[in-house]
Amino acid sequence: MPLYILRYEYIRLANGIASYYRLQLLYLYLLLPSTTGVSEMNTALYLRVSTADQTTDNQELELQKVADKMGWSVTEIYSDVISGAKAKRIGLDALMKAVTRKEIDMVMVWDVSRLGRSLPHLVTLLEEFQACGCDLYFHQNGLNTSTPSGKAMFGMLSVFSQFEREMIQERVKAGLARARSQGKRLGRPPVPPIQVEKIKALRQEGLSYRKIAKRTGLSVFTCHKLAT
Repeated sequence: MPLYILRYEYIRLANGIASYYRLQLLYLYLLLPSTTGVSEMNTALYLRVSTADQTTDNQELELQKVADKMGWSVTEIYSDVISGAKAKRIGLDALMKAVTRKEIDMVMVWDVSRLGRSLPHLVTLLEEFQACGCDLYFHQNGLNTSTPSGKAMFGMLSVFSQFEREMIQERVKAGLARARSQGKRLGRPPVPPIQVEKIKALRQEGLSYRKIAKRTGLSVFTCHKLAT
């Protein structure tokens, strides 16, 4: 048998053996348990309400149920009682510091509006999360930014949330303008003249503005303004 034929047969046999072992290694790799599965994800909850008379308990309860179902380990809970339009929040700032330190793999939020409704602010937060390798999960919206569709839908919902907020502001401004055109007085009602005279009289008696405010039920600033 010519030498070049022997060389060809040897190379084909070697490639066949290498392919066989590559398939065996691939099969074993697929059988191994994943070391980056969802069970290994350190998860944080971010909860927010706008006013003090509201509670974050319902948000925490539902998000904890989802985390337990998905096998995510909730390690931290951050919360704020503040308007979503404000970018500076104590709880959110603490959350972002933990994300920057790569202590968190997933952040769960009740709704995209809980994180913020300002489109530039949301885009900035998303970029920071992505740069730190942290994903976002929005319960009400069914979004998970670890998936391509979740990233796309997140951007769309941010736009709609900003649009909704601007529409509400426009409705409020239109309502105030209509009330003014109808001659309606806006804001707090004026202090009655008899109350103003009482404040001046108490001031002439030598009472401090703090004591006058306590007697009349008005603020110290108002008493000082009406007495001068």
